[in-house]
Amino acid sequence: MATTAKPLFRGAATTSVGTTLYTVPASTTTIVSNIIVTNTASSSATFTLGFAGTSVNTTTAIAANSTIYIDMKQALVATNTITGGASATTVSFHISGVEVS
Repeated sequence: MATTAKPLFRGAATTSVGTTLYTVPASTTTIVSNIIVTNTASSSATFTLGFAGTSVNTTTAIAANSTIYIDMKQALVATNTITGGASATTVSFHISGVEVS
């Protein structure tokens, strides 16, 4: 059984809140360990995240020039997805976790 720590998604959010950010590979379980959300704009924004079709953050406010740190341990099984988006492309996500296959 291989265990690989890795970034699951790094990059700017799209303005479509249902954008697929990560899909768990076949025959794999993924454990999401933390999420960093950053807003580099001089105005506030909102972001949305979902795991396997369930809302985790829904239109959550993030202040201008700020960062939110979310520490968690959430397991996802093969073909589950992480989806997300924001009100502005100045919002970025860094999602880290471990794949077990």
